[in-house]
Amino acid sequence: MKQTPVVLIHGAWFHLSSWEGWAERFTSYGYAVCVPGWPGEAPTADRARRDPGPPSDLGLAALTAHYEEIVRSFDHPPVLIGHSAGGLIAQHLLGAGLGRAAVALAPLPAGGVPLDDGRPRPWSLMPAGSPRHPGFEPLPRTCFRHVVANAVGAEEAAKLFDRYAVPAPRRLLADLGLDRTAAGPADTVVDTANSARGPLLLVSGQEDRMVPDVVTRSVYKRYGDSSAVTDLKQFADRGHSLVFDSGWRLVADHVLAWLAANGVEAVAAQD
Repeated sequence: MKQTPVVLIHGAWFHLSSWEGWAERFTSYGYAVCVPGWPGEAPTADRARRDPGPPSDLGLAALTAHYEEIVRSFDHPPVLIGHSAGGLIAQHLLGAGLGRAAVALAPLPAGGVPLDDGRPRPWSLMPAGSPRHPGFEPLPRTCFRHVVANAVGAEEAAKLFDRYAVPAPRRLLADLGLDRTAAGPADTVVDTANSARGPLLLVSGQEDRMVPDVVTRSVYKRYGDSSAVTDLKQFADRGHSLVFDSGWRLVADHVLAWLAANGVEAVAAQD
């Protein structure tokens, strides 16, 4: 018997521990779960706030190459599950033929899809950088509450911030269109026309203020030229924190059911 590997890829401003519930859930279903984190990432969010770990000049290309190396190390193509920037990376790797299937949760857009409708972004007024960590940008508690955890209560939002929020490299934020100066996300190459790739599920929260539902729907339309399976799931009353807030299990269970429906079993008999 062989277990199907699953690689979990987190986004900017969130620590790898934001996947802790998913890792336990998917492991209990028989998947071989890998949560590799970013290059040099600190093992806990508390330590990451003291010393972020990743290089301050880490950009999107280098981060994508980091995960590509990890994915290529498996004997069998893994399932790629990414949140936010991780969802963008998961789509790139799947389009390049490196994954068995992919799930992009509230993914930052690629292919020229704008991140918003031109209104001022909430993070555009953030202070310039972290005085303790030059080259890194923290997401202030009030901003986290407004753009990430806006669909949960104030008490839960505060706990999520304390548990998972970490500074992010400013260069990466610029590449993603998440700093105060960028006009939009970098034109990350995602092969949306590849019909030979594995199945893809795009997931949005309809109350998401960081990656609005309309953005994910626009990305979904970009896959119209591919005959490969491409599905969209919209969760009402959910924000950008849908991966790690109190409603995460509903999202994770939908993903588990979607994988099973597309023939991606947790354990398969050896050929």
